[in-house]
Amino acid sequence: MAKHKVEITGIKTTNLHVLQNEETIELLKKYKESNDNLLLEKIIMGNMKLILSVIKNFANRCDNQDDLFQIGCIGLIKAINNFDIQFNLKFSTYAVPMIIGEIKRYLRDNTPVRISRQIKDLAYKSLKAREEYIENNHQEPDNNTLANLLNVETSDIQEALNSTQSIVSLYDTVYGEGDESILIIDQLKDETQSNEKTINYITLKDAVSKLNDNQKEIIKNRYYLGKTQFEIANEFNISQAQVSRIEKSAIDSLKSFFY
Repeated sequence: MAKHKVEITGIKTTNLHVLQNEETIELLKKYKESNDNLLLEKIIMGNMKLILSVIKNFANRCDNQDDLFQIGCIGLIKAINNFDIQFNLKFSTYAVPMIIGEIKRYLRDNTPVRISRQIKDLAYKSLKAREEYIENNHQEPDNNTLANLLNVETSDIQEALNSTQSIVSLYDTVYGEGDESILIIDQLKDETQSNEKTINYITLKDAVSKLNDNQKEIIKNRYYLGKTQFEIANEFNISQAQVSRIEKSAIDSLKSFFY
């Protein structure tokens, strides 16, 4: 496989037509009204390069790009079926984390991961250095900064942090732990339109509507826009601790609707 090219069996990826966001949104409106599979196919094909852009980043974790592509398609279809036009969000902004999450779940569940002791040690040192840097400088360090502090290569920092990184995004585990978790995406309607999914979707929307303005803003920025607590704190000119407290109170409120 070429370094900067993804080859997928049976698909000429270089000839794919890419839909603009406005075109995608218009087709999504029509598809959700008609449930026409031809429209679904057109949306999928027009956004196929989102999958290709994602799976390039996982090339070193899976030898079979066709498998990753198929899993990415599942993520894209979920994004299409779950996307709410009222979010006023670019479709790609919503779909890419969905595709990433689906691929990460697949790799987590199907790939035996063996992390060396050396990488684990560097990961621990990186996290400790990160905490100390934040405490002293009141901002998060980038990987280059951590690499300089620990006198290692930036790529080593990236590898070490990736080895410990759990899937954290709007489109995966939002809050809770293990079987107690509540997932935003799992609560949204999907193509099965099962009663349970529909009820959960309605419940979640109702729960969010009951949050106060501050809670809504924090949840929106954390889980819909994917910002860190530090980014939100800087944007709203409040402390990270305040963001954390508001986020926790919002999560507790949302969870109460599901018990």
